[in-house]
Amino acid sequence: MELMVESSSSRGTRALNGSIEIPASKSHTIRAVVIGSLAEGGTSGNGSSEIINPLHSSDTMSAVHVCQGLGARITIASNWIVHGTGGRVITPEDVLDVGNSGTTLYLTLAMAALGDGYSVFTGDSQTRTRPAQTLIDSLNELGAHVFSTRGNSCAPIVARGRIKGGEVTIDGSKTSQYISSLLITCPLADNDTTIRVINVTEKPYIQMTMNWLDEQGIEYSHEGMDYFFIKGGQGYRHFKKRMPGDFSSATFFLCAGAIIDSDITLIGLDMNDSQGDKAVVDMLSSMGAEISIVPEGIRIKNKQLHGAEFDLSATPDALPAMAVVGCFAKGETRLVNVPQARFKETDRISVMCKELSLMGAKIKELPDGLVIEESSLHGAYVHGHGDHRVVMALSVAGLAAKGQTVIDTAESIQITFPNFVQLMQQIGGRIGHISPI
Repeated sequence: MELMVESSSSRGTRALNGSIEIPASKSHTIRAVVIGSLAEGGTSGNGSSEIINPLHSSDTMSAVHVCQGLGARITIASNWIVHGTGGRVITPEDVLDVGNSGTTLYLTLAMAALGDGYSVFTGDSQTRTRPAQTLIDSLNELGAHVFSTRGNSCAPIVARGRIKGGEVTIDGSKTSQYISSLLITCPLADNDTTIRVINVTEKPYIQMTMNWLDEQGIEYSHEGMDYFFIKGGQGYRHFKKRMPGDFSSATFFLCAGAIIDSDITLIGLDMNDSQGDKAVVDMLSSMGAEISIVPEGIRIKNKQLHGAEFDLSATPDALPAMAVVGCFAKGETRLVNVPQARFKETDRISVMCKELSLMGAKIKELPDGLVIEESSLHGAYVHGHGDHRVVMALSVAGLAAKGQTVIDTAESIQITFPNFVQLMQQIGGRIGHISPI
């Protein structure tokens, strides 16, 4: 599928104007599905969990399907009802397909290591190139039997329990999801677990997981995010929880509002939530955008921006959109300390450099980020690389560039933000799907 995007500037009135409600957080929704699936319930009749305002997307449905394969009973409606396994996961009848969801792969891989039988995980072509050896090694050290079928650290991956607990040292440089995976599962191990983390990145997402553990009353202690001690033999309770709006999805609207003549309000976001990408609000403010917290949500108006340097180690998902913003800021913008962005759905550092260059951007790669100079962007035919965040970032670039931009592999937006195009149209964005001939 292709998207056609036309310049939303120079229309005589505000190019982007109005209010939209940001969809629910993917990170929270997947954690809710996994923890609800491990909680009491199911055949025990002790209750069920209710996930209010979940994100309905390809990634979150992948989590649902995998957890169903491991024994949870999940009802999908406007809210989701999860009858958990009480930590007694079953051996799946079929291969577990996580689709494009790396979060689902990593969080449920440890979940499967609580079972006695073999679980086989696979995913789409992108997911099958994403490394998991660090997590595989950690699960094996804790008593499980986990291996990559091709011996390359990637899916397909086979997992068999049962993890017993123990001591493990894990490298968090590629993703925080390895740590979150262990934090969620180890309370259900037979014995206590000690986790030492080196090269911690994406700390807000570890904090999000810790907040879930705290709400569940899980007994653990920690020193920063480098050391965790988790009591074994615990369990999860059923819960009822509303999912907050997704700052990662909001990033594209925040960035569009900062570089295009705009006055837009984003509804459903909680600045007190632990999501890392709320930092984009401060990043854009520091560059000169006019952003205010109002009763309805977050309001943004564009102003002349100036370049700045940002450490994105905690917010790698912000790199594609912030790279676009850098093109419209006076001087130089540096996005640094984010080498893990090369290990997402694509190598986002390389991909954004290549595609924005086609649109006229003055941009170059660093080993751990990007350097962008103020540029005059023009429309072009660009490749979305099947990466939802790349496609949406290039869409924002197209709205601000001169002329017309066409972006391929736009179907990938369904992974996290199915109504992105409709919401952008709602506030005046000149964007739409190109119908195949």
